[in-house]
Amino acid sequence: MADRRPEKACEQACESLKQQDYEVAVKHCTEALLSLSRCPPAQPSEACRAAIDRIKIESLLYRIASFLQLKKYGQADEDCRHVLGEGLAKGDGSFRAVLCCMHLKGKLQIVSNVLSKSLMGESL
Repeated sequence: MADRRPEKACEQACESLKQQDYEVAVKHCTEALLSLSRCPPAQPSEACRAAIDRIKIESLLYRIASFLQLKKYGQADEDCRHVLGEGLAKGDGSFRAVLCCMHLKGKLQIVSNVLSKSLMGESL
């Protein structure tokens, strides 16, 4: 992926979640998603497609967690439809692979912590 901006924005979103700056996390996630949507429609390589999918899924998960903290439930629900609907509909295991990768890098715990707070302290 020649343009690393979406990946950088995704990393900044993760950092904002750690700092509990949910508005900034939403901003970074939205920036990453917009950058990805402007990518040329040419057939990317398999590795490039995997990187794009990873950034998109991570960004949506971070944005969902942030929207829930900001009590923007409709927007969180819309992102849930995208991340779960598209991720599970593919059936190629990429969604699960992204979750495993996030877990190994410690990023899934950040999302889990934020989601747990949103769900009235219930642990996931």
